[in-house]
Amino acid sequence: MNLVIGSLGIVLTLAASLTGSLSIVVGLKKSRQRLRTVGAKYAWLAFAGMAISTFAMQRALITRDFSVKYVAEQGSSLTPPLYNIATMWSALEGSILLWGLILAGYLAIVAKKFSARLSDPMVSWALITIFLVTAFFSLLMLGPANPFESFNPPPGYDGPGPNPLLQNHILVAFHPPILYLGYVGFTVPFAFAVAALVTGRLGEGWLLITRRWTLFSWACLTFGIILGAWWAYDVLGWGGYWGWDPVENASLLPWLTGTAFLHSVLVQERRGLLRVWNLSLVCSTFLLTILGTFITRSGIIASVHAFSEGGIGPWLLWFFSLVLLIVLALIFWRGDRLRSQGGIDSVLSREGAFLANNLAFGAFAFVILLGTIFPLIVEATQNRQISVGAPYFDKMSMPIGFVILFLMAIAPILPWRKARPDLLKDRVEWPAWGGALALVLAVLTGARGFIPLLGFGFAGFAGTSALRHLALSVRRNKISGIIGRSNGGMIVHLGVVLLSIGLIASSSYVSQASYTLEPGQTIKFGDSDVTYVSAEQITYSNRIQEKVKITVGGDILEPSVERFTASGQLVPSPTTKSTSTKDIQVALLDPPEENDQSIVIQITKQPLLVWIWIGGFVMLLGSILSAIPSRKQRQVTNKLDNNQQSNERIEK
Repeated sequence: MNLVIGSLGIVLTLAASLTGSLSIVVGLKKSRQRLRTVGAKYAWLAFAGMAISTFAMQRALITRDFSVKYVAEQGSSLTPPLYNIATMWSALEGSILLWGLILAGYLAIVAKKFSARLSDPMVSWALITIFLVTAFFSLLMLGPANPFESFNPPPGYDGPGPNPLLQNHILVAFHPPILYLGYVGFTVPFAFAVAALVTGRLGEGWLLITRRWTLFSWACLTFGIILGAWWAYDVLGWGGYWGWDPVENASLLPWLTGTAFLHSVLVQERRGLLRVWNLSLVCSTFLLTILGTFITRSGIIASVHAFSEGGIGPWLLWFFSLVLLIVLALIFWRGDRLRSQGGIDSVLSREGAFLANNLAFGAFAFVILLGTIFPLIVEATQNRQISVGAPYFDKMSMPIGFVILFLMAIAPILPWRKARPDLLKDRVEWPAWGGALALVLAVLTGARGFIPLLGFGFAGFAGTSALRHLALSVRRNKISGIIGRSNGGMIVHLGVVLLSIGLIASSSYVSQASYTLEPGQTIKFGDSDVTYVSAEQITYSNRIQEKVKITVGGDILEPSVERFTASGQLVPSPTTKSTSTKDIQVALLDPPEENDQSIVIQITKQPLLVWIWIGGFVMLLGSILSAIPSRKQRQVTNKLDNNQQSNERIEK
């Protein structure tokens, strides 16, 4: 039953997507408004199909229906309920099903949101684009990524359950869906960018339409990445949170181009500049989500995050190539209309700083992309395997990160068009003092080394610049001064500063050591006494936990190693003592045995690490405030919207 219902749901989504897009195309060609309206309603059928398929998969997982091959390979009667639900996105086919559900949800919301504007060709072409992307992912689920293949289980069969790393931390239930909301959400601004190219309406109208969609997708992707780092820190037991893994990089790439787009779009709205750049950025962001999906799910790389090899890789590669060719052809076709009137008056201006910011983010993305795909290029051309590790990424990304921090400080204090030297001197004074104070505080608290001190100085410079902007805004507009795109953006900047401080401190001053301890033995780690107190074994439905009690500086920590019953795999479960100034994490590397109660533990101390997570939450808060329009922004938006409607009437 689940097989039939799930497969029919996917077929319904594919049929609705193709029929909806075709109806709108015919409606546009024959100027028949009714066909466009009917075509848009197929979005709800497409979403219904994905909802039905998702229901069938969850029902199969909950009831342990091993006649569904995906459930037979990933499900188990021993899996706890929460992780049983999350099993749907723990492997290739189920993750594509989640992708399809979210994509169809975006399609239905766009159709509903713009139901009163279906006579607008731009809206129609945007819907066509999303319909066609949805159709492609439906084809994947009927082809190489079919989550509803049949299986004939032998009597008494029980599946192995999901990867043990995906069933020992609650974040597995939240990190992938939130990340996908960001990943998939960039389809909407991409669709409107394509629509703007097709219709030739390349002004600021499509930017106004997509601003909140882009911001929502960016916020979800940001928070998803932070949750992923948090999950890695709490689960993998290596004392780190970011390892420049190819799959981690695949999520960072669209974040970088999406961030660049959110900045450069301000220049186009204010000055009408960077039109080609903005279109290229939003299309690149969508393309990088497809490339990231290829890297993650094609099986071409070895990663703790990656899925096993399947036949989905060539499909994604062909789709990526097709979309790239279409985008390039459209940009070439509309080249004359994409030329901006005028240019940047001075490097010392806000638009100049935004352009430099974009170049920095572009360079950052190129460095990450090159390091991620270079081993694949070498293997394809020379038939040998190499790896590009953390030293390359650290060395190449660090100077770019400092440049971005510096530009974060400079951009908010620069005026549009051109800055007078006396004005610039006046505005830079307080941020400069903030950077100097941060540097002095860092030295007084024991920070050493040129690179980390430079980072702390730049962070203080950028943070004070954002605080100055917010203080001036609040003084003018009271508490309402913290809402709106500009002020919300400054709060995002503060979150980035906090995150940067956590990154710099935790990576520059990390201490890590391994010890073999006997029961009752005490050793010294830094300024803390570490004592092995006791050990115990706990049996759960799906695993056996070997847990030890360790005291660190008087605090009790209980790291463990868990042996999962179905697979026999050992998974570490470290415990962390976290404060505002430092994290101490203890991981159990070698548990006690029946005849030998000695253990091997790894202790990692990292200062200020908690500020990475705090910074992520502040960035999320800033994104929410950015989505709330200020009074001035509403006036500007209404003016631009009226101009756009006048242009549409002239074109018609």
